[in-house]
Amino acid sequence: MSGIPIAVQLYTLREETEKNFAGTLKKVAELGFDGVEFAGFGGLSAEKVKELTDDLNLAPVSAHIPLADLKDNLDNVISDLKTVGIQYAVCPFLMPDQRTEENYQSLIPLLNEAGRKLKDAGITLCYHNHDFELERLSDGRMALEAIFDDSDPELLQTELDVYWLAKAKEDPAAWIKRYKGRSPLVHLKDMTKDEEQFFAELGTGSIDLEEILSLGDEAGVKWWVVEQDATRLTPFESIEISIKYLKKQLSIKGV
Repeated sequence: MSGIPIAVQLYTLREETEKNFAGTLKKVAELGFDGVEFAGFGGLSAEKVKELTDDLNLAPVSAHIPLADLKDNLDNVISDLKTVGIQYAVCPFLMPDQRTEENYQSLIPLLNEAGRKLKDAGITLCYHNHDFELERLSDGRMALEAIFDDSDPELLQTELDVYWLAKAKEDPAAWIKRYKGRSPLVHLKDMTKDEEQFFAELGTGSIDLEEILSLGDEAGVKWWVVEQDATRLTPFESIEISIKYLKKQLSIKGV
């Protein structure tokens, strides 16, 4: 079986990228990550970001793009993504006032439209979930089901976040199986075993990551993406623990 490479979502390192974007990328490469998922370019031009990733042999996998930019600034977004060589654009978050049934219904055609323009440019649009999309709509479905099932699978893929699925008392593995072939990016996180359910380094918490990892090839996962929204360690200590766990597990499984 072919190995699935590992990226890190740079939001995890947001304080470090604010201080030294290039130096942060260098440390990410030194820790053994294959690629990065961007959450902005740290004020650098797309040309400079491409230069950095090329020099460090880091794949510029994906970028989280605010919904407002997908709606109102898509041409510039596409230009920057193509310059850097980013394959996936991800809608990352909805503001609280956007989480109504009416807004979910209007979101789907917006994502389809953006997805079509991105696809024409050779870029795939994905949607990243939190736990609020697991609330039920009036038809009984969860909002996340509606987003994926009512959109064109050729125009919208998934970036399932295993922590937020578990936080909503859903089974992350079941969601990956359900959207087999439509889940090129998976956000890997862990959750502490106590009542707080805080973000945890991979392999230290309660989420069954071994089962999730075992599904990668069959589900068509292209990248595992490490993200930790908050940590009680330093962010670099956190992602080092997580990538060491991942590399060990993937080595054991021969993937």
